[in-house]
Amino acid sequence: MDKYGSSHNKLHITDLEDLSKYVTDKEMVYMTSNEDFDKDPDWLTGIKNVPNYYNGEIKDAPATLIVVDKGNGWVDSFWFYFYSFNMGPYVMGFGPFGDHVGDWEHSLVRFYKGEPVVVWMSAHGGGGAYFYNNLEKYGNSKHPVIFSARGTHANYPSTGQHAHDIPYSILSDFTDRGPLWDPSLNYLAYTYNDDKVSAANGTVPFREASYGNWLLYNGTWGDKMLAANDSRQHWSPFEWKYIDGPIGPLGKNLQRVSPCQRCKWWNFWNGCNIRRYIKYGNGFFDSEGNNSCGTLYNRIRPGIFRKILETITWGGWFCWIMDLIFG
Repeated sequence: MDKYGSSHNKLHITDLEDLSKYVTDKEMVYMTSNEDFDKDPDWLTGIKNVPNYYNGEIKDAPATLIVVDKGNGWVDSFWFYFYSFNMGPYVMGFGPFGDHVGDWEHSLVRFYKGEPVVVWMSAHGGGGAYFYNNLEKYGNSKHPVIFSARGTHANYPSTGQHAHDIPYSILSDFTDRGPLWDPSLNYLAYTYNDDKVSAANGTVPFREASYGNWLLYNGTWGDKMLAANDSRQHWSPFEWKYIDGPIGPLGKNLQRVSPCQRCKWWNFWNGCNIRRYIKYGNGFFDSEGNNSCGTLYNRIRPGIFRKILETITWGGWFCWIMDLIFG
């Protein structure tokens, strides 16, 4: 044990399956950093995992593909992306809050009779669903382009500022056209059926078998929430600075019928809105053009009138509702 109460046993990916036997209804297993993550060690910042400039490959960080046959011609392909750290949001200029070591995000491509139909992108426990044909594609390929937000890694179909969960853009993610990562150039492949995981062959033959049953690990992929008396921990009315790490891919509702992973607190009807049009982030209009409802606000001059309209429509929620209905 070190001064932070952490065990210093070094793990290999093949050790993870055995750790699951220690997880109970009352006890959780936490992966624990061997270094002080608050000092930003290289493994945390991902400084060595920069995509290849020419083709977008990351040689030492494979994505994880899990294919689930839903029957009657429907097949779900889940692409999982692991990040070593999640930087939480800033709230009204304060933060970040909700940081944690380890971060799993994912996207879902739903196929019908071999053709892609819907793409779902994870974001803060929820996400957004879009018809595949209407998403931006990479070059001349059939690969949809997904934008990963700064720090939080929430996924969006466009660049810009993306407000979420709270009106008036108090909570927002930010995306841009940063380095391209093409997960199809390096990935692990598995199939999933009735809680059984089977190794397939990804980009490196038999690599999955050599890694063992790591996907069955049901502990967290990061440190336990820091104690309140830890000097690195900070409290706010919104969230603690450092919280628990996330659970792994098998805890992401792979057997879902709807493309959406789960519903947000405001979605009391449990609907899954599959959008016909891309939901553009704020600021997208200025740099790349935008034909969404939100451009009505951008065109109002002078700016004081635009601010008044945004205020009386509760931060532009009129557009949000129209976009929900017609988008």
